[in-house]
Amino acid sequence: MKKILFAIGTVVFALAVASCFSSKGGSNASGGEVTGVGGTSMSEPAPYGMVLVKRGSLKMGTEKTDSLWGKDVPTRDISVDAFWMDEKEVTNSMYRQFVYWVRDSIIRERLADPAYGGDESYKIEEDKYGEPVTPHLNWNKALPRNPDEDQERAMESVYTYHPVTGEKMLDVKQLNYRYEVFDYVMAAKRKYRLDPNERNLNTDFETDPNEVVMISKDTAYVDDDGIIHRETITRPLSSMWDFVNTYIVNVYPDTTCWINDFQNAENEVYMRLYFTHSNYNEYPVVGVNWEQANAFCNWRTDFLLKGLGPQAKFVQRYRLPTEAEWEFAARGKDGNELPWQQDGVSSDKGCFYANFKPDRGNYTKDGNLITSKTGIYSANSNGLYDMAGNVAEWTSTVYTEAGVLSMSDMNPTLTYNAAKEDPYALKKKSVRGGSWKDPESFIKSAWRSYEYQNVGRSFVGFRCVRSQVGTASKAKK
Repeated sequence: MKKILFAIGTVVFALAVASCFSSKGGSNASGGEVTGVGGTSMSEPAPYGMVLVKRGSLKMGTEKTDSLWGKDVPTRDISVDAFWMDEKEVTNSMYRQFVYWVRDSIIRERLADPAYGGDESYKIEEDKYGEPVTPHLNWNKALPRNPDEDQERAMESVYTYHPVTGEKMLDVKQLNYRYEVFDYVMAAKRKYRLDPNERNLNTDFETDPNEVVMISKDTAYVDDDGIIHRETITRPLSSMWDFVNTYIVNVYPDTTCWINDFQNAENEVYMRLYFTHSNYNEYPVVGVNWEQANAFCNWRTDFLLKGLGPQAKFVQRYRLPTEAEWEFAARGKDGNELPWQQDGVSSDKGCFYANFKPDRGNYTKDGNLITSKTGIYSANSNGLYDMAGNVAEWTSTVYTEAGVLSMSDMNPTLTYNAAKEDPYALKKKSVRGGSWKDPESFIKSAWRSYEYQNVGRSFVGFRCVRSQVGTASKAKK
């Protein structure tokens, strides 16, 4: 009887185990066939203010020599994967949120720092190693503090006053944003593997376990005078931390670009009010250089991920578009030379399709003198506004005369993080789309131009993109 009960129990246990491993998503199936491990797919919701540009291909560039400048634009057939793109250019209002976040972060840090304040008696004395000197460890018990005074002191510390007019304004030199980026691309390259045996798969050559591999990385710090110092250091590869690049960027736009871009022009009102006055809230931000635009993308990513929980790891980061992505998106679904479907730059009734300079010296013929509110002209077939004119836009791609010819034909781009000591010519970044000050030739989707990465212009802005995760496969019919 005991043997019978034991046998029955063994059978029941075996059936229970089999049922566990043959359940949906398991690794075994009936008959021992491999069926794969199941999982839950995630349908990524449309990011706020973005539209999906579906994957596709195009002949990048133009085969026609530019009639105005005689420049040849390199051409190549390329393909790009799907990505989300801001339907409008980043506005003053959006960028001010970034600036105010940096301001408020500085205030929060100072409110949390017991050593911060205008009274020297509140400060903790430190030795040469940065450790507090013993007699001052219990300073907070000996010295009464007034929280209201501390709060006011911290809030006022990020402001300054004009030495002549007495106007209260943000102390823009303090508005520094620090962020770190792990370089997945460099870490993936075989020559930078931490394990020497993985650096060369050619078995004809013996691996040298003592080989010293040099790696370059970007780092930055702020000195005692508040000046940002950026350095590119080269050192022996030692750990994954060698692929972490640190950046510190002053985020306030260069509002003086309105003066420096146009000599002998009455643009003081734009310099003083364009970025700060609410009347310009929905206008594209300008005076933002390439480094600041990248910092905004990083902040926007962190701002989003903090509210997503565990799903955050599946969300791609905001970034600047590659030159190829930008042109592919601008041309629309039919690959037009200009973002709109019609020929020419205006309708039969004389209504212009974009904000640019139609005639020499006549900036207002299209209805605007400088920039215009984003989105007031019609969108292209991808649902994107102002892909021609208004402001030219930064891309992530380094500018070279060879252009796409020096890139892959799949998701092409070309990146180079120029070191401070590099020649200035290596700090050119591709700018696309033309602007409110440019003639018709410059607003064509294929037109290529550049600006230096540390220069903000009154006619250059940007928009962000995000790669789409897991685009759907389908058969071509």
